[in-house]
Amino acid sequence: MGTDEKLHFGQVAIVGVGLLGSSLGLALKARKLAHEVVGIGRRGSSLETAKRIGAIDALTLDLREGLRRADLVVIATPAGAVLPVLDAARAACKNTAVITDVASTKAEICAHAQSTWPAPRRFVGSHPMAGAEQFGPEHGRADLFEGSICLVEENEEVQPQARETVVRLWESVGARVVAVSPQEHDAVLARTSHVPHILAAALAALAGCRGEVRPMIGNGFKDMTRIAAGRAEVWRDICLTNRVEIAEGLEELGRVLEQVLTALKIGDAAALDAFFEAGRRARQRLVDE
Repeated sequence: MGTDEKLHFGQVAIVGVGLLGSSLGLALKARKLAHEVVGIGRRGSSLETAKRIGAIDALTLDLREGLRRADLVVIATPAGAVLPVLDAARAACKNTAVITDVASTKAEICAHAQSTWPAPRRFVGSHPMAGAEQFGPEHGRADLFEGSICLVEENEEVQPQARETVVRLWESVGARVVAVSPQEHDAVLARTSHVPHILAAALAALAGCRGEVRPMIGNGFKDMTRIAAGRAEVWRDICLTNRVEIAEGLEELGRVLEQVLTALKIGDAAALDAFFEAGRRARQRLVDE
């Protein structure tokens, strides 16, 4: 497929039809990017829901059968389930198929593909940063990826045409693609997504230990802990597949909190002022327009 040709797939197989998988199916169908979208999963009820809302045209619980005729395979399972699907895809897919994933960790997944797939490999890791605390196919939206960022693996061992196809896929559903190595991806996301999610869960649990505090909950707490409502299975797998970087990020955070604790204990107003000012400036540099 040349860069000037309109992106179109004969059959797309989506493994896992939760929020991201069903949203991608809806986006592909709304933009007429695929002749047929097949949903593959472990639970018939989720697949039936995805079909009912129009995210997929056909469904199957048989992984290998579902992969057999696909031109594009998107693995939209939790990170911990990606490797077995990758192994099945290597054996079941036709040799022209392009395979990608949507997992929030990349180094372990891409390293596994690197060691098990023939070079240049047609699996390209990707991470559309468009999730939400909601999960399940019933929350799928055709516009979920519009205006989002999608991180796509940059690696010399990847087949260039396969990578181009994955880049065009995410651009075609409205995302802005950023190239990143799997190692850099996990190091940065540990500090900008994974550790913050752990912190949000910890803050929610901390307040929950005080009993009935709902009348005293303000917007700051709601904003800080919104992501703690996410699916536990997803975040368990993220932690287990990015253990080293998350542990380092938590240790770095611990050192910062230790400094704040010391300043509190001795009443060091200047240190506290410097801490909050540094945080304000960092957020302006990283987030604010």
